[in-house]
Amino acid sequence: MKFDKRVEVNIPTKYGDFRVAGFEDEVTKEHHIAIFKGDITRDEGIKLRIHSECFTGDVLGSKRCDCREQLLYALAEIEKEGIGAVLYMRQEGRGIGLINKLKAYELQDKGLDTVEANVHLGFDADLRDYSLSAEMIRILGIKRVKLLTNNPKKIEGLLTEGIEVINREPILIKPNKCNERYLKTKKEKLNHLLEL
Repeated sequence: MKFDKRVEVNIPTKYGDFRVAGFEDEVTKEHHIAIFKGDITRDEGIKLRIHSECFTGDVLGSKRCDCREQLLYALAEIEKEGIGAVLYMRQEGRGIGLINKLKAYELQDKGLDTVEANVHLGFDADLRDYSLSAEMIRILGIKRVKLLTNNPKKIEGLLTEGIEVINREPILIKPNKCNERYLKTKKEKLNHLLEL
């Protein structure tokens, strides 16, 4: 696998001013980005979130998930501290892609939960691969991370790839009536560390 940083620019946003680096996987041609602020190479480690792309949540503001709220929480934390990073990974729908995620939503509307829907479509419950995230961390020169996550699989994925995770910081998002079942399923079937 060849994975390279292609570009790095300043992007001022309503959430703060950040550096954004674009990466490309030369095999799949997928693009992933790192959004960061401050000296992310410092020895004591930085807050970092691995965020899987969620068009419906991040762009449309869908209430079916908590993705957008988690992304904005992470950006706010980085802005507040003046240092940190978000890796925005092209892994829509826990790795099944946008069209299949919409098909999974259709099945959820018929009574299946998010895990059952993915399995019904022929996928594992979670197909995400953290080796690309780990490679981005290495390329960016990040030495150790305080992972902003509720998902223990992300911690395991980074540790397996040799990234030092010095602690986990939870992202506490209040459920709404549209995502209560989704969050409950993530807690019960995917072992997410949620307090509902």
